[in-house]
Amino acid sequence: MVTLSKHFRASHTSTGSVHPLQRLSNYGVVYRKQIWLAAICSVLNKVFDLAPPVLIGTAVDVVVKKQDSVIARLGITDIFGQFLILAFFTVIVWVLESVFEYAYKRLWRNLSQQIQHNLRLDAYNHLQELELAYFEERSTGGLMSILSDDINQLERFLDGGASDIIQVVATVLIIGTGFLIVAPSVAWLAMLPIPFIIWGSFTFRKLLESRYADVRSKVGFLNSRLSNNISGITTIKSFTAEDYESARVAADSEAYKKSNAQAIKLSAAFVPLIRMLILAGFTVLLVFGGMAAVNGKISVGTYSILVFITQLLLWPLTRLGETFDLYQRAMASTNRVMDLLDTPITIHTGDVRLSPEKVRGEVELKNITFAYKDRFSIIKNVSLHIPAGKTIAVVGSTGSGKSTLVKLLLRLYEIQSGAITLDGTNIQQLNIRDLRSCIGLVSQDVFLFHGTVAENIAYGTFNATDREIKMAAKVAEAHEFITSLPEGYETIVGERGQKLSGGQRQRIAIARAILKDPPILILDEATSAVDNETEAAIQRSLERITVNRTTIAIAHRLSTIRNADQIYVMEHGQFIESGTHEQLLEKQGAYAKLWRVQSGLK
Repeated sequence: MVTLSKHFRASHTSTGSVHPLQRLSNYGVVYRKQIWLAAICSVLNKVFDLAPPVLIGTAVDVVVKKQDSVIARLGITDIFGQFLILAFFTVIVWVLESVFEYAYKRLWRNLSQQIQHNLRLDAYNHLQELELAYFEERSTGGLMSILSDDINQLERFLDGGASDIIQVVATVLIIGTGFLIVAPSVAWLAMLPIPFIIWGSFTFRKLLESRYADVRSKVGFLNSRLSNNISGITTIKSFTAEDYESARVAADSEAYKKSNAQAIKLSAAFVPLIRMLILAGFTVLLVFGGMAAVNGKISVGTYSILVFITQLLLWPLTRLGETFDLYQRAMASTNRVMDLLDTPITIHTGDVRLSPEKVRGEVELKNITFAYKDRFSIIKNVSLHIPAGKTIAVVGSTGSGKSTLVKLLLRLYEIQSGAITLDGTNIQQLNIRDLRSCIGLVSQDVFLFHGTVAENIAYGTFNATDREIKMAAKVAEAHEFITSLPEGYETIVGERGQKLSGGQRQRIAIARAILKDPPILILDEATSAVDNETEAAIQRSLERITVNRTTIAIAHRLSTIRNADQIYVMEHGQFIESGTHEQLLEKQGAYAKLWRVQSGLK
């Protein structure tokens, strides 16, 4: 799949003062040939659209002047012959106008669809490359608004607004030039309103710019609220907070409505004001042009052309209000999309390739320190050596930094100092996807995608066979409950796996990790949210899959990690104790205290 973001990032410079249209142009540089072709077809369509008034004026000239008409000067003096010539050119003009209308509409629409498609993919792919901190600082609804609504807004402008602007410019240039050629003495009367219309258009554009930026911001907040509430519908219902949330959605929707109303109040005034300017120009031409025809300064045919073509010149300008409205909305959306694409990727992949089959699994943390943005250090000068094939456990109170270690090993965050190595190689030098492919994560917060049970087990191992999926489920002690489901392995689990219990989701996550068969397995509170029976089943499966595999177990329940080769107790971002289960009990320290509390001993 070829997208444009790589080229865009290479050609793009500072965006602080760059106009959104320029930013869009920089992004769509590979489409310039198609844009030029579509623009040429738009211009040619407008050329032939402006020809009928000329033909009408010529026909009037034939009726009035007969053998002295413009066509007669070409050598065709027969009146019927002159009308046949006019009929022939009329057919040609209408056919070509229709051909170029079909061409430009198809070209612009296909172009808008292609840019929309690529822009959405590039924005999504770029989003996937950003660090977790970016997502923690932003709402899902706001990001969805950019990927969906903002890109659709841009597509709507490219679909029709771009061609409208080109045709308006072409109309002014073509008719202005024609007027100066056929009737220079009265041409300025028709052109008089145009500078005021153009000035008014740009003035309105500037006034609308800030209003539509506010509209896009407000709709982002609204989408964020709706997305968050739909995800948390169980909590809303259980706390009977429906009225409270309804009021909050209403407040955000009201803010969006008011923001739109401010923009609409201004944009709606554009067309009536422009129409008054057009009325002035047309009326002046009607009177003084008519007097010029009566006095013989211009022919009746020329006057007819001027009257008809002035309407073709001025009345389309009333659409500038709608076009500029569409344009300004699109530019506000373009800024939001381009701001996303401009967000720098802070965690970069290394160049060293890694094959899971060749990984031994020796992990070492060397004096690492890490702090989340604008917060105190979570991990403070921690060192840890995990021999290949061994199982180590990390225990400690909530907020001590246990799960953060996992995220650092996966390079979901970047350490501030120190080094993490895998088989002696700094993980920052490794290809980041190769690194993550060597690690299987079973998290406390299991995420299942909307799809079948089989699809969720095979997630990440997409070429797995049905037999391999079932074998992994059996090892995870999930096969029995899966076969009892209505559709077995083809049962739809629902969004986030909501149709399954917590223990069932946990066992599917373990089956997913077993199928991946990684050299390093991370268990982050894998049994914290399950009952005793499910925990026992999970423990049996974990005992089988951790043999000869480097395993890191993060746990609150000490009973689940008592057989680990080495246990580390973590508090306030540092290891305060380490040893086997028996050794730590003998020390009578923090671990022994936790053990007594959990086992019910005094």
